[in-house]
Amino acid sequence: MKADDKPAASSGRPFGPPIKPMEAVTRTELPAPPGWAYEPKWDGFRALAWSGDLPSLDSRNGKPLLRYFPELAPALSALSQGTVVDGEVVVVRDGVLAFDVLQNRIHPAESRIIRLAKETPAQLVAFDLLALEGEDLRGLPFADRRARLETLMAKLEAPWHLTPSTTDVETARRWFVDFEAAGCDGIVAKALDRPYIEGKREMVKVKHRRTIDVVIGGYRVQAEGDRVGSLLLGLYDKQGALHFIRHTSSFSDREAQELLPHLEELRSEESFGADARRPGAESRWTGDRNLDWEPLAPELVAEVSYDQLTGGRFRHATRLERWRPDKDPRDCTMDQLERPSGFGFADVVSAVP
Repeated sequence: MKADDKPAASSGRPFGPPIKPMEAVTRTELPAPPGWAYEPKWDGFRALAWSGDLPSLDSRNGKPLLRYFPELAPALSALSQGTVVDGEVVVVRDGVLAFDVLQNRIHPAESRIIRLAKETPAQLVAFDLLALEGEDLRGLPFADRRARLETLMAKLEAPWHLTPSTTDVETARRWFVDFEAAGCDGIVAKALDRPYIEGKREMVKVKHRRTIDVVIGGYRVQAEGDRVGSLLLGLYDKQGALHFIRHTSSFSDREAQELLPHLEELRSEESFGADARRPGAESRWTGDRNLDWEPLAPELVAEVSYDQLTGGRFRHATRLERWRPDKDPRDCTMDQLERPSGFGFADVVSAVP
C-alpha cells in the first residue's frame, strides 16, 4: 500500500476514512453571541489530515490529495499516531492566498507535481480536531475540541498553522474586513456546545459579496434548445478589448425561455476580443460539458453579484441582480473589480492568541 491508500481504522485511529467533513450554511449575518466561536473562512482545499504509518490527506469528497502535495507528507508524519485534523490546504504567494496557483497544483504529470511542490509549496491551516492519539473527539463540544487542537498545534511547526478563533462577534466583524486582503473570503461561526456532525451543515458562514455592471457578450443554450442556459459576461480592459470573466444562470425556466428570442436578435459575428480571454476553452476542469456558445453584439448590460475573484475573473457563477439599460456598455471596465489591500497571511495566522 502507498500513502493516500485508505485502510480501515489502524495505526491507533478510532475510525477510518472516508468521512465527510462538517459543512456550513450561508447566511447574511453572523449568529449573535453567546455560544459561538468565529473564525476566518480560508480560500483553499478543505482536507482531512490522517496520521499513522500510512498518512493521508483527503479532500471533502474523500479524494486523495497527498499525491499532488508531496511536500506535506512530513507535516502529516509529525502528527501523533491516531490523530485526525480537519483543515485547509492553501498556497501563499506574495503574502496572500493564491487559489489559482493552488488549483494548478492538481496535475496528472508526476514531473510537474514534483516541480510545483518546490516552486509553490502548500501549507496547512488547522481548524478542528476529530481524533487525538486514538481518542475519538467527534462527540465532544467544539469548545473542547478547540482546546485540544490548540495544545496540539503548539507542538507543531510550519507548514502547520492554527486558524484564529474568537468568541467576540465584534472582533469577528473586524476580521471579516481586515482579513479579506489576505485571501480569506468571510467568517465561519461554530456553536461551542455542538459535536462534530459529519456531512451536515452545522456551521454558519458569511461571505463577501459585491455587485458589478457587466456586458452580456454571449450565451449558451440548454440542451432542450428552447431556452437560455447561461449568459456569458464580459468586462473591457484599458485597450478596449472585451474579456470573458464568467457566466450567470440565475434565472427561472420561464425567464430563460422568454430571454432566448431577444438574444437571438442580437447575435453577432464577434464579441469577445480575438486576443482577449474567451469562453469555450477546454481544460481538465470542464470534463465532457458542451462549451458551444453564441456571440452577441455588446449592447446589453446587467448588474450581477459575485463573491470571489481569481486571476481577474469571477471564481464562481454570479447572480443576476437586474438589467441596466441606462448603462453604457463601454463603462463596464475591469477597473470596477475591487481588490482589497491590507493584512497578509502571516497577519491572519499571527492573530491566534
